Amino acid sequence: MSKRLIFLGPPGAGKGTQAERLATVAAIPHISTGEIIRGAIAQQTPLGQKAKSYVDAGDLVPDSLILDLIRERLQQPDTASGWILDGFPRNVSQAEFLDRLLRELNQDGVCVISLNVPEEVLVSRLLGRQRQDDNETTIRHRLDVYHQETRPVIEFYRDRGLHIVDGDRSPDAVGATLQELVNA
Repeated sequence: MSKRLIFLGPPGAGKGTQAERLATVAAIPHISTGEIIRGAIAQQTPLGQKAKSYVDAGDLVPDSLILDLIRERLQQPDTASGWILDGFPRNVSQAEFLDRLLRELNQDGVCVISLNVPEEVLVSRLLGRQRQDDNETTIRHRLDVYHQETRPVIEFYRDRGLHIVDGDRSPDAVGATLQELVNA
C-alpha cells in the first residue's frame, strides 16, 4: 500500500491524532494546511509572505494560495517516501486540483481514508476539548459546513480506492486498523 495518504473525516473524528501517530511510525511527514501555512511563513518563502498578509489580517488564506502552498510542500525532499495529508482536500475542486497535481508530480498510488464517527460522538468529543469557540451551536455549525462542503469529497474518492474506517473506537484500535491498511 502507498505511503501517500489522505485523511478525511469530520471535525473531531481523530484525523490529526491518527495522522501524527501514523506519520511517526511510518517516518513520513504529517501535512496539514495549518502546518503548511505556518511552515511557509516561518521559512519566509514568497508564498509564505503572501499567506502571512492574510493571517496577520485575521483573514482565511484563499484557496488559490492554499493550492500553491500544497504544490510547494509536496515537492520538498521529506515527501519523497510518502506523506499524510490531513484535512485537505476540503472540497471537490481541491480534490480535482490534488488529482492533477499528483499526476504532474508522478505521485500516484494514494490511499484515501475516511474516519467515520457518529455525529453525537463528534459533538461530545469536540465539547470535551474545551476550546473557547467550541460550544454546541458552533460545533453543529462546523459539522453542517463539513457535510455541505467536504462530504462530497468522500463521494469523489469512493470509486478511487476509498477506505472507510470506524473512528468510533479507542485511538489504539483505530491506529491498529490504519497501520494494517498502510502495511497491506
